[in-house]
Amino acid sequence: MIDLKTPLLAIDVGRGTQDVLVYEPGRTIENSIKLVLPSPTVIVAGKVRQATRAGRPVFLDGFLMGGGANTGAIRKHLAAGLPVYATPEAAATLHDDPERVRAMGVEIRAGPPGDAVTIRTTDYMEPELRQALSLFGVDYPENVAVAVQDHGYSPHRSNRIHRFELMRERLDAGDWDLLSLASDPPLADMTRMQAVRRQAPDALVTDTGPVALIGALCDPEVRRMAKTGVTLVNAGNGHTLCFTLKGREVYGLFEHHTGALDPAKLQDYIRRLADGTLTSEEVFDDDGHGAAVRRPLKTDAVVVTGPNRLRLLPDAYQAAPFGDMMLSGCFGLAHLWKQLRA
Repeated sequence: MIDLKTPLLAIDVGRGTQDVLVYEPGRTIENSIKLVLPSPTVIVAGKVRQATRAGRPVFLDGFLMGGGANTGAIRKHLAAGLPVYATPEAAATLHDDPERVRAMGVEIRAGPPGDAVTIRTTDYMEPELRQALSLFGVDYPENVAVAVQDHGYSPHRSNRIHRFELMRERLDAGDWDLLSLASDPPLADMTRMQAVRRQAPDALVTDTGPVALIGALCDPEVRRMAKTGVTLVNAGNGHTLCFTLKGREVYGLFEHHTGALDPAKLQDYIRRLADGTLTSEEVFDDDGHGAAVRRPLKTDAVVVTGPNRLRLLPDAYQAAPFGDMMLSGCFGLAHLWKQLRA
């Protein structure tokens, strides 16, 4: 499924890790250069905590990026009575509404005060990745594909609702084809993706959830199951995305926060997604994103990928495309590059 003619750098940015694949034509994928590194949000959080321990103010400067660990570290920094400053774009990492950011206690300003520690915000750590690869004599590919999870611009309503509405709209527009969830270029509303595009204008930038499942389909056994119908689950560190799928047609999907799921709850959701009775309202009310069912798909075939796969679905088929589960998203990016760019 992946036989590109030119090198590709694929970066799947998650909540816990950023997973990196350097694809080179003529080299087997199993022997490709691969990295599993701390995610940008984890790295920023570590720098904020270091400033907290030193009793120093923090100035966030850079691009809108994903939240999670960084937001938690910033809240603790503020709770310790230490100032946080941010440029307007970096402040959007914390919330789309700048008034909500100010209400947290963050001062939005163009430049730092003299005593502040400046911390760069970005999902695309190009200088660091270039340096890391150069230490091993590896050229940085001209072609770049990046996956981030984007909720879309939603300053005054739930971004969980907004994200799921955008997914549903793209599926409707693409006749529920799996690849319709990957827009190239991304929608203007996808501000996190657009921030990456400003740093890498020619990059293919799309969403982490679908690309992991597209990558799982690079596993021959998963492709075989998909011919007659399969439930595909990406159990990520932050979010779990589940599709019922036949061929490339999505029959239904739901998205939830991984931390709110246990095996019994997830299996119940999967069962009711397959029979068409799962509603978006109940998933949202359970602190998830939502659900959408086009039609039921009865199947006993369940496939899981992602770092929380064994915790949530230990008895399901554990997808390992090219022998490497952690790179499922990168393989999905490479497949999308072939479909959309090659």
